Amino acid sequence: MLFPTFDFGVFFLLVFAVSWWLLPRAEARKAFLVGASYFFYGYWDWRFCFLLLVSSLVNYAAGALLDGTRDTARRKIIVAVAVAMNLGVLAFFKYYGFFITSLNDLMFSLGLEREMPFLEIILPVGISFFTFQGISYVVDVYRGHVAATRSLLNILLYISFFPQLVAGPIVRASHFLPQIEARDGEGPKPDRILASLGLLLIVIGLFKKVILANYLATEMVDIVFFDPFFYGAFDLTLAIYGYTIQIYCDFSAYSDIAIGVAALLGYRFQRNFDQPYRSESIREFWRRWHISLSTWLRDYLYIPIGGGRGGVWKTRRNLMATMVLGGLWHGAAWNYVLWGFLHGAAMALENVLGWDKSQPRRALWKRVVAVAAVFHFLCLTFIIFRAENMTIAWDYLSGFADFETPSEFFSPFILGLLVVGFSLHFIPHRVTSAIERTFAGLPLPAQAVVLALAIVVIDACGPDGVAPFIYFQF
Repeated sequence: MLFPTFDFGVFFLLVFAVSWWLLPRAEARKAFLVGASYFFYGYWDWRFCFLLLVSSLVNYAAGALLDGTRDTARRKIIVAVAVAMNLGVLAFFKYYGFFITSLNDLMFSLGLEREMPFLEIILPVGISFFTFQGISYVVDVYRGHVAATRSLLNILLYISFFPQLVAGPIVRASHFLPQIEARDGEGPKPDRILASLGLLLIVIGLFKKVILANYLATEMVDIVFFDPFFYGAFDLTLAIYGYTIQIYCDFSAYSDIAIGVAALLGYRFQRNFDQPYRSESIREFWRRWHISLSTWLRDYLYIPIGGGRGGVWKTRRNLMATMVLGGLWHGAAWNYVLWGFLHGAAMALENVLGWDKSQPRRALWKRVVAVAAVFHFLCLTFIIFRAENMTIAWDYLSGFADFETPSEFFSPFILGLLVVGFSLHFIPHRVTSAIERTFAGLPLPAQAVVLALAIVVIDACGPDGVAPFIYFQF
């Protein structure tokens, strides 16, 4: 079930009404939201609901076992087994084909003609996100950052809550569990929900997805990346600018809508994007892009393997390892590994040169140059990220030498999409806050009219069909 569809609109209206009607009965409300979340997830393929349930049960059991023992050695074994089980399921569904294909290629290159068995495995939607949420719960219980919940219902809702289930943000147990552990009559308060912010985020998300991301994809990006060999430098440049804007608008749109939907149900999620293309370094970019993943990698991978301890060279090694594994998280292919490696190498180089340090008094022209350099580095690495394979990526990069082929895609419409998409990163936060306050100050009927008109206009102006969100495949 996709957010910008009629089916989801009907589904959410029913969930919204029933969940607030059940507000005085906390356990019944949570049970209803769990059922709604499983229905939402099963809308793609009901069989994967069992995988979601198993993930919840494993992590609930691990938390309970950790809570029941103070023996250090036993606790280490419990958390290690739980993390291994989570990663094992993720590895099987996401990386089995990649591993077998790579192993077969290696064997053939060594002259060994025996082919390893290959299974056609369907990747469950959102498995990377709910797996990481389960791991964070178990590890945080082990570290003492969050108390193990005694309610299985709480874990079922935490792992499966439908707004962020299939494409994030990755919600921490320490942030979400306290919001759902209230007793009867102590849950979300209707007069305290951020309704105006939630509605505004949903509209902004729909605009970014339906108008900006979908048009850039269908009118230019998908066409060029299908076979970049036939296009010259100008169109290739436009297309990679387009994809860089598209992936931001697409992914941040999902986060906006997820945060907005959760807010309307009385729950608060933390921001997942913070104008990443205004970054002056790659390290700053990762503090602004997919914040829930970058902080997850920092807290559960980078710091445990040493972080910034042990000297500058170990710090750079740890940065490289974290980013390579972060690239592999995005998909089971060598181009994702290379993409992560390049980001890790850039962060390590910034560390060597001292460019990752905050420089608030840097001259304006230096800041502009830094932003332009970071943006174009991102564009180049996104070619590798977006290409179906390394051959297409190489064809794309080689095409920049062709300055003779005329442009097929340059138009005021495409240029306008690029300008609007890039400009979103430089709108001051006080402007969006002022818009929210203005919207919140309107009478409720007026808010409803504005929201309805915005949705109708966005739907009417968008291209035909509903494209899946890019991060569904991760």
